[in-house]
Amino acid sequence: MIKRETIRSILQDGDTDRKTAVYGWVRTSRQGKNIAFAAINDGSCQENLQVVFDRKLFDNESLACLATGACIRVDGLVAGSPGGEQSRELHAQSLILVGNADENYPLQKKRHSLEFLRTIPHLRTRSNTFTAVFRTRHHLSMAIHRFFDEKGFYYVHPPLITSSDCEGAGQTFQVTKLDLENIKEKEDKINYSNDFFKRKAYLTVSAQLEAEPLALAMGGVYTFGPTFRADPSDTRIHSAEFWMIEPEMAFYDLDDDIVLIQEFLKYITTYVRDNCQDELAFFTKFIEPDLESRYEQILNRDFERVTYTEALNILENNRNRFEIKPEWGKDLAMEHERFLAKDEFNGPVFITDYPASFKPFYMR
Repeated sequence: MIKRETIRSILQDGDTDRKTAVYGWVRTSRQGKNIAFAAINDGSCQENLQVVFDRKLFDNESLACLATGACIRVDGLVAGSPGGEQSRELHAQSLILVGNADENYPLQKKRHSLEFLRTIPHLRTRSNTFTAVFRTRHHLSMAIHRFFDEKGFYYVHPPLITSSDCEGAGQTFQVTKLDLENIKEKEDKINYSNDFFKRKAYLTVSAQLEAEPLALAMGGVYTFGPTFRADPSDTRIHSAEFWMIEPEMAFYDLDDDIVLIQEFLKYITTYVRDNCQDELAFFTKFIEPDLESRYEQILNRDFERVTYTEALNILENNRNRFEIKPEWGKDLAMEHERFLAKDEFNGPVFITDYPASFKPFYMR
């Protein structure tokens, strides 16, 4: 029985002239007089595998299944590709249709807007953009765990449902088993003794309360999981659900924190650059043309450090550029932070020695 391989392993393995089997979805196909071609992808990598069909072995009826979106199995011989776009190709010896796709299949050989992809959630994951994002996210997650493991931190798992509002902001999602439709509208106080937890419970906004005592027992711990914020702000920087990394360390001072943050960012940036080259090339070409220079800013220099007062002096000298005027004693707005990082220092910057008056209680 021929062993099945992923497209990634076929393209990365230097061996040729070997029989293999591969499954994939047809991205494109074209028919010639003597030869037909199909580019297929199985999600294991960004690149497609070119499959070559000799018409001496396959007639028009058997090749009719090579419609964009169809799922096929091909058994054949791995060979070096004479074309410059791929290192390997597969010379087909047999073809099996696993799942058909009709002429209305929406993902064709063209760029699709994110707005359009949102209308086909069951298929958008097959697009180059989505598969590149999720492969990159996978490597980011692996880099996070490897970094903290190499630094001697322990990965801990905080609860997602808690009775504590960690940050005290009140912007939490409440969890209840009570029949909300039948609770009286004007009832002053709800009897939580009939609820599942016998008290108010929330989706967690932070794992800080759980991680801190563990750090004071284990030295250094980190959490990496979903958190939930019922923030009413409807902007692109606010999410109701997101994944957050929260390290907690005993015996660290501010300088230790800054060093750890810089090492962390450089580590995961290097890891992604080394393991997601095809995905980064795709993002640079179609999503973010300045991506390479942004990586250089992180990797090839130490991050700047300025005090809050020094930052305010810089902002004051450029106050006409801002909608929100900088003022000593007030927190920095996003436009201030963007100006300092992008225009003033051309890279990441740490701002230290903030006034304690407007920082959260746990940072004073």
